[in-house]
Amino acid sequence: MTRRFLVFRLLTAPALALPLALAGPARADPNALWRIVHDRCVPHFDAGKGPTPCEVVDMNGGVAEGVAILKDRVGVAQMLAIPTRRISGIEDPQMLAPDAPPVFADGWKAKTFVEARLGGRALPREAVALAINSQYARSQDQLHVHVDCVRIDVLKALEGYKSALDDQWRAMTVALNGRAYFARRLLSDDLIHDEPLLRLLADGLPDAKAHMGAMSMAAIGADFDGKPGFVLLADVFSLEGGGHAEDLQDHNCAIAQMAP
Repeated sequence: MTRRFLVFRLLTAPALALPLALAGPARADPNALWRIVHDRCVPHFDAGKGPTPCEVVDMNGGVAEGVAILKDRVGVAQMLAIPTRRISGIEDPQMLAPDAPPVFADGWKAKTFVEARLGGRALPREAVALAINSQYARSQDQLHVHVDCVRIDVLKALEGYKSALDDQWRAMTVALNGRAYFARRLLSDDLIHDEPLLRLLADGLPDAKAHMGAMSMAAIGADFDGKPGFVLLADVFSLEGGGHAEDLQDHNCAIAQMAP
């Protein structure tokens, strides 16, 4: 089975699964994050009263592509990187546009807020993951990137696998938390001057651009022969699950106990 056919076969599943998902229990207010950022954090920031209840509002030079960092109510240290303009999620075409808000770069900067919630304990880059869930495996309809600790088993699996990665997306031969991810590497210190991660996904993985709503993505800090970078991971929603890269994170942050 070719890689292209494999991705296409998986991407046909959401159309079948969506009616089943809609038949489930009513979810919480899907606009809650948007209301917090749009109605509270940004107005407070604009009025000179600070970003509360967000940790920070970064308007990136005053243009309309700001990102707010908010402590999630789930987890001991989990942060969310949320655009200050209305963007529904990974499927929104705005995220592939040249002026897409830098949610992954700002999310990586939010590593310091995660560490602060852990009592100031510094985390190695390999211990922190950025994750965005698929359209079919999320509770909110405002795009948000989860910033939190990596599961210990995921860290160990990637440590032994990262030498097999290069700049091309390929199906992994080992599972992460029971899922077979696509993976590639990205040499970068902080994601600030790099091509947006969702564009790397849309342009690099066959059929992804036409089915972005089914995709889920994570970026986990890494070191490649002394060069800082990230392991990029992508998963596809299907009837068997998936599309929820947040599962690679540990919201209890057990890995912090391993940090020096």
